[in-house]
Amino acid sequence: MSVRKLAQSVLLYTRKHDLLRAGDRVAVAVSGGADSVALLRLMLETRDDVGLVVSVVHLNHQLRGAESDLDEAFVRELADAHRLELISRRCDVNEQAAENNMSIEAAARRLRYKFFHEILGQDACSKIATAHTLDDQAETVLLKLARGAGTRGIAGIWPKVAVSHQPSAVSDDAPKVDDRRPTTGTIIRPLLSTRRSVLREYLVALGQTWREDSSNRDLRHTRNRIRHGILPRLERHVNPNVLETLAGAAEIARAEEEYWAREIERWLPQAWMPDARGGSVDRKLLERFPLAVRRRLLRAAAESFGLDLRFEHVERILGLEVTGSRCFLVHRWSAQLEGGEIKFRKRTRADLNYRYELSIPGKIAVPEVGLQIEAVRIAGTQLPHTCEVKAVLDRRFAGKNLTIRNWQPGERFWPSHSKDPRKVKELLQDRHVTGDEKRLWPVIASGDEVIWMSGFGVRRDFQRKNGSGIWIREWVLQ
Repeated sequence: MSVRKLAQSVLLYTRKHDLLRAGDRVAVAVSGGADSVALLRLMLETRDDVGLVVSVVHLNHQLRGAESDLDEAFVRELADAHRLELISRRCDVNEQAAENNMSIEAAARRLRYKFFHEILGQDACSKIATAHTLDDQAETVLLKLARGAGTRGIAGIWPKVAVSHQPSAVSDDAPKVDDRRPTTGTIIRPLLSTRRSVLREYLVALGQTWREDSSNRDLRHTRNRIRHGILPRLERHVNPNVLETLAGAAEIARAEEEYWAREIERWLPQAWMPDARGGSVDRKLLERFPLAVRRRLLRAAAESFGLDLRFEHVERILGLEVTGSRCFLVHRWSAQLEGGEIKFRKRTRADLNYRYELSIPGKIAVPEVGLQIEAVRIAGTQLPHTCEVKAVLDRRFAGKNLTIRNWQPGERFWPSHSKDPRKVKELLQDRHVTGDEKRLWPVIASGDEVIWMSGFGVRRDFQRKNGSGIWIREWVLQ
């Protein structure tokens, strides 16, 4: 693709998605890498056609020592060469990650968008352009699919995102700009239809150098494994146009999301009743809608007070059938069915502890975790066909007082697959259980001894050896 032809292609994309208008003051986010340098050169090439004022922003993440400093110096020289204003800052991403218990990637992204938000809030520019490419879009869609995503996740990176007065509102998968709502500015992605390889060819044709980021080859990062390993294999063995196909799926999903956002905005006031403690959803009214609408209404209701629900949370809420039944969400929020309404409430720390006495035989509903747990006596050597050995407790516990409760810090458990007892905390971490779900995870204790653990069964040294025993069953509370 010729130099001018690429510029025209990018210009057509910006017009299609209304990314640039005459008079826009656009700050181009330049890291020093090929994509961002190409974006800057393309903005310079088209600024007279559109009527833009162009500047440069750069954030030194200080992750690669002298290499990061050289990147900053390169960007400064580039801005000077084209007589452009440069807004730059240094930040310690490692420190931010450690303080907030975040990954390096998440911490870098938070600091980056906080920086963008501040720049837009100071009226230094009206828009910030980032160099996300078609390759980035394909990688994002594949990553979201692999981790579990609906159409919102598959929508991937949006061409433009409004930056509100809250920095947290900036998100790569946020909805498109709603011009009716007040914002401090917009982040735009003019290169989302352009391949990364085309940008490098463009720079070579211009004789323009760029910086290579060594961390982009580090296969410890999931995105790099997708970029350098998975997608090239899909191109060779499945579909040579897989990047365009994934990016096309994102475009379809974005159109779906835009349509549904308008529809849900129209229906939400009918079903959602906010209050000082959270709010409630009319269950009977909710059931009149198709399943797809019910799911979206619940997500929209939660988002109205800042709660982002995952698919499994929505399914748990929809599964509430018995008055008083409750499911736990994230950030100490819960949803409970009361008098025909699904009520969203935030729990106190005291709500995170529960305790129930379990008789033998006996059955206990544990609404805190949405489970029902039952202890059943069994005799003889034959186990019911649905019963595993690890689910049967030795009969010597039949006369003891058993307690169902959430586990406590420092407690240990001996699972069947392990040679030795391990900390409950570590066992849950191995299963990637986090947050309130982790803190509320149920166990059965005899005195101070944990003898059963949800999802793991009976402690290894307390399992039935022969003869009679106590079968402990768990299932989802309906």
